[in-house]
Amino acid sequence: MTNLDTRAIDEAAARLREGLLHAFPTETVYGLGADATNADAVLSIYETKGRPRFNPLIVHCADLEMAERYGTFSLLARQLAETFWPGPLSLVVPLKPGHGLADIATAGLETIALRVPDHPVALGLLRAADRPLAAPSANPSGKLSPTTAEQVRRGFAGKVPVLDGGPCKAGVESTIIAVDGEIVIQLRAGALARETIEEVIGRPVVQAEEGAAISAPGMLLSHYAPNAHMRLDTTPRPGEAFLAFGQEQAFDGTMLNLSLSGDLHEAARNLFSMLHELDATGAGMIAVAPIPETGLGEAINDRLRRAAAPRS
Repeated sequence: MTNLDTRAIDEAAARLREGLLHAFPTETVYGLGADATNADAVLSIYETKGRPRFNPLIVHCADLEMAERYGTFSLLARQLAETFWPGPLSLVVPLKPGHGLADIATAGLETIALRVPDHPVALGLLRAADRPLAAPSANPSGKLSPTTAEQVRRGFAGKVPVLDGGPCKAGVESTIIAVDGEIVIQLRAGALARETIEEVIGRPVVQAEEGAAISAPGMLLSHYAPNAHMRLDTTPRPGEAFLAFGQEQAFDGTMLNLSLSGDLHEAARNLFSMLHELDATGAGMIAVAPIPETGLGEAINDRLRRAAAPRS
């Protein structure tokens, strides 16, 4: 479909209002959407993904006005929303009394993660459905996030309908921020660099401690994992696949390069799609070159560490 395929968007919106699932594109990754006010619909997200019920969901809204129906925004939270929405920032704010969201969407917490996506298809769908949409990444839980419609179809064996909005331009999930008074806490690194947020608010963004209680999506230790195992910050061995970054080195095996020029935006955009491609080769191990821990490198390394973590 094209970004202007209103018939496909209207059909998807009708499915969502009926309590059914529909995947859709955002600027970050593809999401598996359900009406966030319908408990049965949200439950089907968990069932379809095989997602742990204690792992809360991000609720997508068409604009800040819609988001304010469900969450209470402090002056600082509203400043962040007005600056970065639509965009790859999810804000964790207190639930508004009488919000009407399904409890299962919040995993029983008294807060909710809200965002306004920066993609014409996503925004068109949200307006057509006229509902907040709970939408984690459209993949089986713990597996690689999808950045194309075909990856969604393959991940769910064609059982989940998907709006095709082309490849995602960011390629990694949204940054998740919680606002506690005047303190801004990064719960998950993502497509919006921490330094960019700090420039706007004029103060440091605190990083959540490792092992902190699950209060937002993407905080599980083992997550975003391919079928292959992974070794990080290393050079490849014979028989392994290699995910390179920057100046290419000699290697006889299967190799893809996140960015030959060392561009972290390009690397973030390519991360999940290249991991999908290397995983499809059947390699038992993927070696990954070092990635700088600056700017978007923080989000890339976060995804790589979770993908390489021991699996239960």
